[in-house]
Amino acid sequence: MNQPVLSIVVPCYNSADYLQRCVDPVLPYGDQVELLLVDDGSTDQTPQLADKLAANYQFIRALHQPNGGHGQAINTGMANARGFYLKVVDSDDWLDQGKLAQALDFLTQTIVDQQPVDMLIANFIFDRVGSHHQKVMNYPQLLIRQRFGWDQVHFPFGKYLLMHSVIYRTKLLTEEAHLQLPPHTFYVDNIYVFEPLVYVKTMYYLDIDLYHYFLGRDDQSVNDAVMITRADQQLRVNRIMLEFYIHHQEINPKLQSYLRKYLQIITTITSVLLIKQNTRESLAEKRQLWRDIRAGDKHLYHQFRRNSFGIVVNLPGRVGRKMTVATYNIAEKLYGFS
Repeated sequence: MNQPVLSIVVPCYNSADYLQRCVDPVLPYGDQVELLLVDDGSTDQTPQLADKLAANYQFIRALHQPNGGHGQAINTGMANARGFYLKVVDSDDWLDQGKLAQALDFLTQTIVDQQPVDMLIANFIFDRVGSHHQKVMNYPQLLIRQRFGWDQVHFPFGKYLLMHSVIYRTKLLTEEAHLQLPPHTFYVDNIYVFEPLVYVKTMYYLDIDLYHYFLGRDDQSVNDAVMITRADQQLRVNRIMLEFYIHHQEINPKLQSYLRKYLQIITTITSVLLIKQNTRESLAEKRQLWRDIRAGDKHLYHQFRRNSFGIVVNLPGRVGRKMTVATYNIAEKLYGFS
């Protein structure tokens, strides 16, 4: 087939030290894949490396843009994608070469059979620096190797779809969801995996460990100290997701329940980060967020507020805030949701 089966979008910012590791597992599949390396105004050797890779492999394209952030790089990738399906892979992460072959076989067959799926779900691995034990995020509650819809979906607490675990049909993102991520904003991967779900009708789960999610760099956006300094951006993403949820409630009840639980986790993380910042402004922002939830959807507010996490993040006073942080740290280790 002339059209690539899968477009892999790789947002790159100062990624020269690890971009090759990201690219290497994809190289054997140039007849099925296009690889879009989106250089987001890098100041190291990333632009030159991306151009070199594009010159050496016909299926690799180097796209250069002024610095616009992770979300804008994904927007650029989506706008240029020619593949039937689309996968975002961060430049410090990578795909398992053998498991990618299995995913491509399945996706190719859906195209040949003219029975595409809206979303393919696969497992991902937490690859932590210095850790000999790899934690796998899998989804044993999902139906395996059969198509299903939202009525057949159940996600227990602590099991959520992340950007690392999904492959979308490209036109669902670009022509149905009209997804556009905000520029100059971290944590937009939550929007990427949240908003398109409203348009997803058919899903398929491959129980394969496809994606390696690399953790442990000091400057990484999910580093706790870094997240505290970027609480304002987490708050921005939270508000975008809240607004979207409020305006998209005429949907499958099980999908609505899933979106509500996901939004609750995001709101919990935002609240804790603002508490950890512990400034007059950040605490005021946290109170305002909860007021805005109540103003936008009272039913949602009462569900959040009566939940154990809603109670914990709203404990009053300095002692209450210390208890909030301590409780959150325990839950984070148990569920790994940040």
